[in-house]
Amino acid sequence: MNKQLIYFDNAATTPVHEEVIKVMTDSLRNIYGNPSSTHYSGRDAKAQLEESRRKIAKILECKPGEILFTSCGTESNNAVLHHAVHQIGVQRVLTTAIEHPAIYNALKQYEDKVEIKFLQLNPDGTVNLENLKLELESKNCKTFVTIMHANNEMGALNDIQKIAEVCKSFPDTYIHSDMVQTMGHLPVSFAAMPLDFASASAHKFHGAKGVGFLFVRQPNQLLPLITGGSQERGFRSGTENLSAIAGMAKALELATSDLESDIKHLNELRFSMRSKLKTKFPQIKFLTSEENSLCTVLSAIFPPEFDKEMLLFQLDMKGIACSGGSACSSGANKASHVLAQFHIPAECKVVRFSFSKFNNLDEIALCVDRIAEVLSESVAQ
Repeated sequence: MNKQLIYFDNAATTPVHEEVIKVMTDSLRNIYGNPSSTHYSGRDAKAQLEESRRKIAKILECKPGEILFTSCGTESNNAVLHHAVHQIGVQRVLTTAIEHPAIYNALKQYEDKVEIKFLQLNPDGTVNLENLKLELESKNCKTFVTIMHANNEMGALNDIQKIAEVCKSFPDTYIHSDMVQTMGHLPVSFAAMPLDFASASAHKFHGAKGVGFLFVRQPNQLLPLITGGSQERGFRSGTENLSAIAGMAKALELATSDLESDIKHLNELRFSMRSKLKTKFPQIKFLTSEENSLCTVLSAIFPPEFDKEMLLFQLDMKGIACSGGSACSSGANKASHVLAQFHIPAECKVVRFSFSKFNNLDEIALCVDRIAEVLSESVAQ
C-alpha cells in the first residue's frame, strides 16, 4: 500500500512514544537485576521500580504507596471487583450498562453474591446524577459504585469529580472509576478527586502494552490477587515488568507535560472531523455532543448509503485505521452492549475515530476525502 496510512484508532491503543522506547531499552540493557534481590543489581532495579512509582504518584497527586502496578486496565478492574465482593463484603454494586467488558462482563460472576443495578443514563450516555442519588438513598447497605470516566466506544465523558463527591456523601459507599481512556489525556488529581480506586493502562497514553496500575486510596488494602512472593506489598506476586513500568512512568510524564495544549489540539481534530463529515455527508449523526465528549474520540453513525458490512474493510483498504465499537472484542459478531443502549437503526454502522496528539488536521481532511471515495465506489457498484 503506497498511500499515506492514517491511524485513527488510538482508543484501542496508541503508538509508543520514542522517548518511552529509549527508557525501556535502557532499562532492559542496564537495569537487569531482580528488584527483590539484595545485591547491587537488585538494588538498582528496586530503585527504578520505586522511582517510577513516585513519578506516577507525584503526577496524580497521591501517595506512592497508593499506586499498585498491574498488567493492564482489565486486571485492575477485575482486582477491584474481587476486592469489593470478597474483602469489603458489599451488598450491592451500582454501575452502568455501558461499562467496558472488563467491568460489565466481570460483574456477571458476582450476580448470585450481590445485587447489581444499572444506573440511568442521560441521552448523551453520561450518568444521571439524580438517579445515582436516589439509588444511594434507597438502601442503607455497603455499596460499591463503579463508573468509567469516559466511555471507550462513544466517548461520553462523565463528571467523575461530582459523581465521586455524591458517592462519598453516603456512608459505606466505595467509588471506583475505570480511567483507562482518560488517564494521560485529562487532568487527574487524586488529592482533589475523592475516588477510592481507579484503573489505568499504559498503552492508552503512549506506553507499552501489558502494563498498567491501580490507584488504591489508603487505608484501603487489597487481598492478594496473585499469591506467591511479596511483590506490590503482597497484592500481586511475581517479578515486576520493570522496563515496562519505567516506560509507563515516562509515558505519563510526557502525556501530562503540556496537557492543556494537547487537549486543545485534540479538540481541534475532533471538531474538524465532525464538521467535515457533516458537511460532506449531511445524514451522518454522532453519538455524543461536541461539548460532552472525550477529546480523543468521535463516534459517527454512518447512514445506509454506506455498505454496513464492508465499511470498516473498505476504510482499511483506503489506509484508514479505525474501529466499529470496542477493539477489545474485535472479531466477535455479536452486537456491542454499549451501542445497544442507543437504539441505532439496524441498517446504519457506527465507526469510531480516535485521535492522539501525533495526528494532524491534514490527516482529517485526507480521511474525509477517502471516505467520500468509499461511498462513490459503493454507489458505482
